[in-house]
Amino acid sequence: MTTVQTPTPGADAPKSRKAPADRATVLYDAPGPKAKVRNNILSGVVLAVLLFGAYFVYVKFDEKGQLTSAKWEPFTESTTWTTYLIPGIQGTIVAAGLSIVFALILGAVLGIARLSDHKPVRVIAGFVVELFRAIPVLILMIFLYQFYAEYAVFKSRYLALAAVVTGLTLYNGSVIAEIVRSGINSLPKGQTEAAKAIGLRKGQIMRMILLPQAVTAMLPAIVSQMVVALKDSALGYIIGYVEVVRSGQQVGAFYGNYLPALIIVAIIMIALNSLLTYLATALEKRLRRGKKSTGVVLAGDATQQGLST
Repeated sequence: MTTVQTPTPGADAPKSRKAPADRATVLYDAPGPKAKVRNNILSGVVLAVLLFGAYFVYVKFDEKGQLTSAKWEPFTESTTWTTYLIPGIQGTIVAAGLSIVFALILGAVLGIARLSDHKPVRVIAGFVVELFRAIPVLILMIFLYQFYAEYAVFKSRYLALAAVVTGLTLYNGSVIAEIVRSGINSLPKGQTEAAKAIGLRKGQIMRMILLPQAVTAMLPAIVSQMVVALKDSALGYIIGYVEVVRSGQQVGAFYGNYLPALIIVAIIMIALNSLLTYLATALEKRLRRGKKSTGVVLAGDATQQGLST
C-alpha cells in the first residue's frame, strides 16, 4: 500500500527575497550590462555639463563683483529690513492670506454648485469655473486693477491689493472648486444612498456626511493650491503692489546687489511656503486622528484597506 505524504503548508513555498534594484517593472525594462554602462556614461556627461555651467555662472557673477562680501552687508543692517523687506513680507502675507480664505469659500460654493440637482446651477457654476481657470492670473490682475481704478471701486492705496486678491481668489477658487467636486465624487455612493434612506435632505447629506470626509481627502491638493496662491502673489509687482519680490528688486536697485537680493527673497519665499505646508500638514494629521478616534473610516483609507486585503 502506497502512502501519500501530505506536504506541510508552506514547506515548498519559495522564500521571500528582496527584489533587485534593476528588476523590470511595468514602467520600463530592466537594463542590461551595455545599458548600465551607457546610462552611467550619460549621467557623468550630464553632471559634468551642469558643473561646467555652474562654474561659468560663478565666474561671470564674480567678474561683476556680485559675490563680494560688500554686496551682502546691506542685509546685516536693520534699515534694509525695516524699509524694504519686512513691508514686502507683510504685503505678501496679507495678499496670500486674504486670497486663500476667499478662494476656499468660493471654491466650496462653486464645487458644491457643480453637484447640484438643478441644471442651470450646474451650468452657471461650470461656466465660471472653466472661465477663470483658463485666464492667466496676471491678466486678471491687470484687468481688475484698471477696472477698479476706472470706476473708483476702491481707494487708490487699496487698488493694487484689491486687484491681486481678487485675481488670486477667482483663479484659485475655480481650481479648488474642481478639487471639491472630485473629492466629494470620490466618496462611496453607498453613504449617500443610506443617508437618503433615513430621510436626510441633500443639504444635510452634504453638510453632515460628505463634506467632513471629503475635506480630509482633499487637503493635500488644497495645500498645493494654497502654495500656488502664495507664490502667485509675487505677480502683484507688475501693478505696483508692494510684496517681497518687489521689495527685493528695490533693494537690488538701491544697493546694486541684485543677485544677493534675489537669493534672500528666494529664501524668504521658501520659508513662507514651508511654514504654510507644515501648518496644513499638521492640520491634516489632526483631522485624520480625529476621524479615527471617532471610528470614521476615510474614503482613501478604506480604499487602501480594500486593496491590501
